[in-house]
Amino acid sequence: MFKRLALLVVLMVMGCQSTAPTATPKPSGVSRNRDWRPVIQSFDGFEMVKVPSGCFLMGSMEGRRDEQPVHEVCFEKAFWLDRYEVTNAQYGSAGAFQGDKRPRENVTWFEARAFCTQRGGRLPTEAEWEYAARGPESWHFPWGNYMDDSRLIFDKNNNYQTGEVGLYPLGESWVGALDMSGNVWEWTSTLYRPYPYQANDGREDPNNTTDRRVFRGGWLSYIDYGVSGHTRFQIAPDHPDWFIGIRCARDD
Repeated sequence: MFKRLALLVVLMVMGCQSTAPTATPKPSGVSRNRDWRPVIQSFDGFEMVKVPSGCFLMGSMEGRRDEQPVHEVCFEKAFWLDRYEVTNAQYGSAGAFQGDKRPRENVTWFEARAFCTQRGGRLPTEAEWEYAARGPESWHFPWGNYMDDSRLIFDKNNNYQTGEVGLYPLGESWVGALDMSGNVWEWTSTLYRPYPYQANDGREDPNNTTDRRVFRGGWLSYIDYGVSGHTRFQIAPDHPDWFIGIRCARDD
């Protein structure tokens, strides 16, 4: 009788253990920006950098209210991102500023999305863009936590013009992407919605053709504030502007 009772207790304990919920493991990606070495690959003539799986803290307590609350976002799979902003030459025509190596601007969200799609890619989500700019350590800028005028084209040195892409190599992000701070802002796929970012809450709806979309990382930027990796802006998708350009992404 005692043996049967002991066995019953063991089975009950094992049953409880088997039904207990388990925490979802985080992606086994990099945890420090400096631990990643840029991986660059060409896709149909466009250089792209690999962004590894991992987690980061999206948003900032030092920014505007729409950058809060700060929250963790994780990526289970790696993805690719353009190393440079799309140029006039690559797009096939110039925007407001002439020059083959200058970023193509003055495009609507629809035109930017179509361009990336025809390359076999897509626009990056707002979260992907910020992760590629800030890394797992959630730096304020692509190069660290302090502003450095020598690493980007922005209000103080742009003479109200764009510059050739990649002109400031010291401003590259932890994955090797250039001009993620400064030069033109860049469209993302994401509808402008409050934080926390949830990819499945409707903000990545490709069929919404009226609500405002998020753009990131540009140069008419309130001096140093607007060029931080966590600052977000929004505009109507059918509104082209001479300060918004394109950077494409693609799945790994």
